[in-house]
Amino acid sequence: MVLSLGYESALWDAGARVVVGIDEVGRGALAGPVSVGLVAVSRCDSWPDGLADSKQLTARAREALIAPLSAFGVGRTVGHASAAEIDQLGIIGALRLAGVRGLAALAGEGIVADAVLLDGTHDWLTTPPADLFSTAADDVVTPPVTMVVKGDGLCASIAAASVIAKVERDAIMRAAHVEHPHFGWEGNKGYGAEAHLDAIREHGPSDWHRVSWKLPEREPSS
Repeated sequence: MVLSLGYESALWDAGARVVVGIDEVGRGALAGPVSVGLVAVSRCDSWPDGLADSKQLTARAREALIAPLSAFGVGRTVGHASAAEIDQLGIIGALRLAGVRGLAALAGEGIVADAVLLDGTHDWLTTPPADLFSTAADDVVTPPVTMVVKGDGLCASIAAASVIAKVERDAIMRAAHVEHPHFGWEGNKGYGAEAHLDAIREHGPSDWHRVSWKLPEREPSS
């Protein structure tokens, strides 16, 4: 895969002024929020050196990209939905909530998306007609969404979104680790590493855990 602005350019050529690349991180974790990165770009022809899908970069490389990414595009933010909100809404509803929060944050800065490039195959951002859940950003109308399979390796805006989301969520989980060190979140970031599973069995879930998910049962005290 070769990173480019090809998908963004097609939307600019079709009349979009601001295109927002969106990617999520934390979808499969057992603890912590699901986080959605959004990077808004107007017509341009370059991106920061070293930018790539966040999963292909080391933590140090991701951190090093944050400063250059602050000058890429016209705006960027990360929206979050908590473990409790994931339990309440389900993962798809929580992804949508986090994405809509991100769009609302951009709108609060005067940045209105004309089109969205969303990583993956399933459009979880566009609110279905029957979905009436309440959010803190009910006034945000989701713009037209174009799905891009493996978009984090193809679209510069989506790759940028993947990096900022990963860096911010990792920082959240490192901070949570200070309060709950036995779960090892500094390393596993809330995912299902064996040491994390063992800690759930020993200590039970915390308020950071997605308790509606299939977590290991706490072992009885001896």
